[in-house]
Formats: sequence, structure tokens, C-alpha cells
Amino acid sequence: MTFTSYQEAVGWITGLIPFGIKPGLKRMNYMMERLGYPERRLKFIHVAGTNGKGSTCAFLSKVLQESGYDVGTFNSPYITRYTDRIRLNGSDIPDELVISIVNQLHPITEELADSELGRPTMFEVTTALAIEYFARHAYPDFVVWETGLGGTQDSTNIVTPIVSVITNIGHDHMDILGDTLEKVASEKAGIIKPGIPVVSTATQPEVIPVLEQAAARSNSSIYLLGRDFRAELLELQLNRTSFHFEGPFRALNKLAISLNGIHQMYNAAAAIMTLEVLRQYYAVLVDEEHLLKGLQETSWPGRLEQISEQPRIVIDGAHNPEGAKTLVDALKTVYQYENLHFMIGMLSTKNHSAYLWHILPIVDTLIVSEPDWRKKMDAIELAKLVDKLKSERAKPNLRVLVEPDWRTAFDRLRQMTEERDLAVVSGTLYMISDVRSWMLDHKISEKGW
Repeated sequence: MTFTSYQEAVGWITGLIPFGIKPGLKRMNYMMERLGYPERRLKFIHVAGTNGKGSTCAFLSKVLQESGYDVGTFNSPYITRYTDRIRLNGSDIPDELVISIVNQLHPITEELADSELGRPTMFEVTTALAIEYFARHAYPDFVVWETGLGGTQDSTNIVTPIVSVITNIGHDHMDILGDTLEKVASEKAGIIKPGIPVVSTATQPEVIPVLEQAAARSNSSIYLLGRDFRAELLELQLNRTSFHFEGPFRALNKLAISLNGIHQMYNAAAAIMTLEVLRQYYAVLVDEEHLLKGLQETSWPGRLEQISEQPRIVIDGAHNPEGAKTLVDALKTVYQYENLHFMIGMLSTKNHSAYLWHILPIVDTLIVSEPDWRKKMDAIELAKLVDKLKSERAKPNLRVLVEPDWRTAFDRLRQMTEERDLAVVSGTLYMISDVRSWMLDHKISEKGW
């Protein structure tokens, strides 16, 4: 089979989704061997964590680009189009290279399908595609490399990075990664490699020993937020958060970012500490002026992103309890509004009750909908959970609307949001991506892991 169009090539990749998640690296090892080990040509900054991975990657990529380096980025899931997730200096992988590399990968995946290892997953093929693109076509100085799920058994863990980053540890994917924070932390710590420095913003007392022990076993230096580096808030306002950074190598005063919420300050701090490690260990040149400019100009779609001025609509991909808490903190400290109208759509595998526990106290109207995605949470069932929590957590006059079709739900949200109100769309990124594409381009996003 030879693919001749972008649609055919991506259609084949996304057609692998029903094969689901297959933890382990044997299929990745097979593909890398058949491709001639392209991952060995690249310098990776490997980023894992429950929340904040994408924002941290965005900060890293932008500052390194401002410093004159060519930077590849790999993120998941993508927001609008399949090519969003594989970028060089902010530009998507060209469609024609997607076609070319897919034609290269297809026979290899068929070999695997006929072997005892089995057919590779959509995410494994995408990971291999990204590596081949960066190694033999794009030639970046660095690849900012985000994990898909976990760390130890994630397909991105096929690489040996020059620095590992673990943003935080939270209650997500616990059906796969383990039923305690310690188990989740152990999986995330799987990206730590022998002798490779580690940066982490995880702060839970039960998590830190897990990361420290993993680093010790690998003889890796680990830099922890609150112990080895700090961020001190100076000012928190809409589209501007300023802070001081203090690390083991130097202090940086009056830094500013435009991403909203105090949690983004900590994501920025993770990026800054990582850049400091690159400066000290590998003599990477990052001048302060480029650092300041890169931090200020970093943007990241789908994270407290305002997509409409009238009515005022913000989208945010918070989909787990920790994400809900940071979203609520930001809404309470950064935004001003008379009424808060909130639209939610979730996957069935998430901790819905804990998510709602954070959200309900600040919401005036809640529209419960569904993402256009497999494993979606039924809107009626989600509304039943809301009803159980209402008396304990919600405002007395909370209005709950159930509308399974997300387009209809979004239209209702827009219509009810008056000039002094704020509308928020949150939950799974699979719904956020559709809402964003519909609002900005009036089309449906491509979707995948």
C-alpha cells in the first residue's frame, strides 16, 4: 500500500486508535532498529507529569528559539490538526513529509502486526514518525519531547534525553498508572536515565521520596521546586504574572509571563530551571534578554485561552482534580465577572466527583455536555453526579442544563453570557479542541492521542 494524500496517511494512523494503549517499548525498539536508530541523532528534553507538561514545553521551546536554536516539539494530544503535535520552530510538519514518512513506516508496522509483538498503536506510530522527521528532515538543535501517558512504558521513553523534567504528580490515568500517587510518581520517574539531570516541580510529601530514590538509583542530580529552586510571586493580573526566580546557579528578577494563573508561574519555573541546567551542564547559551522575551511571548492553546471577547469565553483543558483546582484558583484570582457560566464534557475514565468538587462552588450555570470522542462520559450520568454534590458544594441557585450535543451546548453558553459575565468551557481536550476550532475557524478539529 502506498499513500498519496495527507488524508489517507493520517486516516491510516488514526485508524490504529481502536488498538488502544499497549504499554512497553518492544515495538518502539523494533521500529527504531528498522529505521536505523534515528533517535540517537537528537538531543531530547523529555517532559513528563500530570498537568503542566504542554505549558512547560511551550516555555522551553520559545526561549530556546529566541536564543537562536532550532527547536523541535512533540506534544499530545493535538488541538486542531494532526500536524500540530510535531513542529519545528513553531511550524507544523509539512503534509508531504507526513505522507512520505508514513509510507516508510507502513511496511514496518505490517511486519510487527505479523509478529508476536503485535500491531503498534496510533501513538507509537506517531512517536516513530516524529523521531524520523526530526532526525532526517528537520535537524533541530533540541527536541522538546512530551510524554503521552506515564513515563516508564510510554513510547516516548525510547529516547535518552540530555535532561528530564517532571512537572507534577496528580490523580489522572490511575486505572493504568496505579491507584496511589506513589505508583503514579514511580511511572513518571521512569523517564529518569542514568547520569541525566532531573528537574521537578512535584511537591507532595509522598511523591518526592519516589523521585529522589529514582534519581539516586540512576546517579542523576535532581533539582526540586521549593528546595533547589524557587519562584516568588510579585504580581498576578490578567495576561501578566511577574515573579522572581532563584536557583542554585543564579537569581533572576522581575520575570513576566502572559499565560494566566499562578500555576503557570511554576511551569515557567520548571522551564527556567531546565534552561539553567542546560547552561551549566552543556554550555547552552541563553542570554537574559532572550529568556525574558521568550517567557513573555509564550502562548499555549487550550489553557485559559480566551477565544471570544463578546461574549467573553475562555477554554481550558483541565480534566482531573488537580487541573480543576488550578483552574478555579485562576478564575478566582485573575478574572472578574458577575456570573460564571461553565460548560463541561469529560471522558468516562476520569475522576468526575473530585473534579466537580472543585468546580461547583464558583459556578452559576453548569451546562453538561459530551465530547465527540470514544470513551466519552454520558452527559446524563455526569449530571446525576452533579445532582448528588449540589446540596453540599454548589451555590444555592445553581442552574444545571444537560445538552449532549456539544455544538448546541456551546450555542446556549454563548447566548446566556452577558457583557459582565464569563463563560468557561472545560474538561477533556477532545471537546476543547472542537470548540476552539468551531469558534475560530468554524470547522471540526482532527483528533487523536
